[in-house]
Amino acid sequence: MQKVLDAFKALNPKPLHTLKPAEARQQPTPKDAVEAVLKKEGKPTTPEKVAKVEDRKIQGPGGPLDVRVYTPEGSGPFPAVVYFHGGGFVIANLDVYDASPRALANQAQAVVVSINYRQAPEHRFPASLDDAAASFRYVQSHPSEFNIDPKRVAVAGEGAGGNLATALTMRQKQSKGALPVFQLLVYPLVSNDLSTPSHQANGTGNYLVSNEDLGWFWKNQLGNDWQKSRNPQALPIHASTAQLKGLPPALVIVAGLDPLLDEGQAYADKLKAAGVTVDVKRYDGVTHGFFGMAPVVDKAKQAQSDAGAALKKAFSAPTTPQGTGGSGEQKKP
Repeated sequence: MQKVLDAFKALNPKPLHTLKPAEARQQPTPKDAVEAVLKKEGKPTTPEKVAKVEDRKIQGPGGPLDVRVYTPEGSGPFPAVVYFHGGGFVIANLDVYDASPRALANQAQAVVVSINYRQAPEHRFPASLDDAAASFRYVQSHPSEFNIDPKRVAVAGEGAGGNLATALTMRQKQSKGALPVFQLLVYPLVSNDLSTPSHQANGTGNYLVSNEDLGWFWKNQLGNDWQKSRNPQALPIHASTAQLKGLPPALVIVAGLDPLLDEGQAYADKLKAAGVTVDVKRYDGVTHGFFGMAPVVDKAKQAQSDAGAALKKAFSAPTTPQGTGGSGEQKKP
């Protein structure tokens, strides 16, 4: 992890919150730092092999959305994971977050559909959530297009993507639509409170994302009054017990050196209090963004393996009928 942090620093990134969004999107990324470490160690930078990777477009509420479809070895129909990348709703894309969907496709033996949702500030909340919800519904309702089983569709996301994964699940419940069978929430960005102990300890800018950056993300996504917002679809930490009750099981992955550590734990606790089956896995000694760094960070390998196992378990569970608000939760014997 330290090698990645050192390599990232050597790329001389400017602090995101000092830039315009268009400039921020051109900055070096943690993916660049991982590749720099691999090159320095004389190791290949080729991405993890997946049986088939294909760029496509699907129709979204604001126009076509770019998606990348990762299909594992085998004949299918496969279970599916609709995946949302990180980047604070403002930066990053399918290329920056290519490693995680590859790993999930292989580990979970599932088709992973990575979604390039609209970004702020050009498209503020709820544009990204509208795209996330529409893309989940599209994948779930077009099984033959993706060679998937429509009754076994999970959602996953990192950072802002974790926010979208769980918020779309709440929205599906509210509209009595089909629910995902599982939520994989990797260091989800679910709160606008930047004063928690983990923000104070880890948000100084030493660990890839700073509190100033997080405030900048929220300002771009929610506008100048972002600190006052309590909208649970934008900030799932503010969801009521009633809004969370009946949601599908979740694995919440948190990192010990992440400003978002406390909010991930707190959101998992809220889900548990609402009766949702939740497992929390904490990986110490790693930062925000570590999940896709398996070529150089051993804890990432472990996290990917744990995520794959949790998804496989969810996919093998008996499902309740979809389309009735059924969560696909495992029925008790």
